[in-house]
Amino acid sequence: MEAGWLVVVALFVAASAQNNRNDGPRFLSRGHSFRTVVGDTLLLPCQVQNLGSLVLLWRRGPAVLTAASLMVTRDERFRLVDGYNLQITDVGPQDAGDYVCQISDRVARDQVHTVEVLVPPSVRASPETRHVTARRGGAAVLECRAAGNPVPTVTWHRLNDSSSRLGEGPQLQLSRLERHHGGVYACTVDNGVGPPVVTEFQLQVLYPPEITVERSWVHTGEGFRAELVCTVLADPPAEVSWYQNSFPLSASERVTMSARGSNHTLLIADVQPEDFGNYSCVADNSLGRARRHVEVSGRPGPARFTSPPLARAPHSYTLSFAVDSYPPLDELRLLYRQLAINESFQQPGRWHDVVLAAPAAKGSLTHRVSHELRGLQPAAVYEAIVQAKNRYGWNEVSDIFQFHTLGGPHTAHADELTPMFSAAPEPRLTQSLSVLVIYTCYWLAFSQ
Repeated sequence: MEAGWLVVVALFVAASAQNNRNDGPRFLSRGHSFRTVVGDTLLLPCQVQNLGSLVLLWRRGPAVLTAASLMVTRDERFRLVDGYNLQITDVGPQDAGDYVCQISDRVARDQVHTVEVLVPPSVRASPETRHVTARRGGAAVLECRAAGNPVPTVTWHRLNDSSSRLGEGPQLQLSRLERHHGGVYACTVDNGVGPPVVTEFQLQVLYPPEITVERSWVHTGEGFRAELVCTVLADPPAEVSWYQNSFPLSASERVTMSARGSNHTLLIADVQPEDFGNYSCVADNSLGRARRHVEVSGRPGPARFTSPPLARAPHSYTLSFAVDSYPPLDELRLLYRQLAINESFQQPGRWHDVVLAAPAAKGSLTHRVSHELRGLQPAAVYEAIVQAKNRYGWNEVSDIFQFHTLGGPHTAHADELTPMFSAAPEPRLTQSLSVLVIYTCYWLAFSQ
């Protein structure tokens, strides 16, 4: 009886041993591909059933990281969690690759996890100072070498104008530089991991002085003041000086010089006869010199027409204008003519020269004059110029003024002053010749 039980026990043990051999170690987890960002903590699973007395290894390439519960690597960022799951803290770019969880038996079964580390973009700027200096007409190269995973894109734009791309890629090449090219440029590096990185560069374009004057002719009178303003642009900054008739000016009780930003002002108080003449604004820097002239004169200012361009009658028109003059006006001269006889005959009419009586002196700077022109043709376009004289001489000839008399189909709209030119084969040439004839007739008339 006892021998029978022993046989049964032996058969059960043998069957259990056979089942254990059939139910060997196997993985409950599966291999995955992981994407993680630099600085994060990553957990790689490795769950095994029926490991028994076998040893579980974590390998990366030929290097063994763990053996059973023993940490082989000296990197303290690695540790086992909840059994054999491998945890990596503060993940870095160097941690990318394949990690193998391996059972140390003859079959050498293993499970592979692939780790991709996403790296936010970084930039290496050239030049490192981020300041580039070049001369006008020259070239400049700005460079942003980008790193990161995925590979970042690099785009370039001008600061405050990010909607307009200047280019893509690590380099921005600028050639034929002009003054207005100077300013702040930026490269934007982005790979979708974290915020984009923006790096700014200051481009300085060196150029000789450039001068513009507020007015090339300044009207004043004795006892009054005169203000001359010139705008100077230069890099390096320019030294600005003032001259009168080629002689350098110095500050005095009546003459002051000031600068505000790029505007340089010469102020003459209590103007005297010797203050009239030609003045120069001169700017110098290491790259060159510039000069602009301003005339200070007591002559009248140019006439400004104030009458409407559309007449109220077919045969007459009241021409009104204003002239600025500190002294009283001595003489006024008016030239007018019909601009075109009709649409088929574009030749202008002859000039009419009229000497006008000077308005009575009222102690005002602005002198207003009105004169009625009679005997005009209906539905016709006329043009006029005016010149005024005071004790300092004649002023510059006024701009050409056009007006339209009533009559015919063109009576309702003042904007129909110019269509009479449209039938001409070369309207711009015709107008240019017209202006030339005006000035020719003017000088012939006034030279007598």
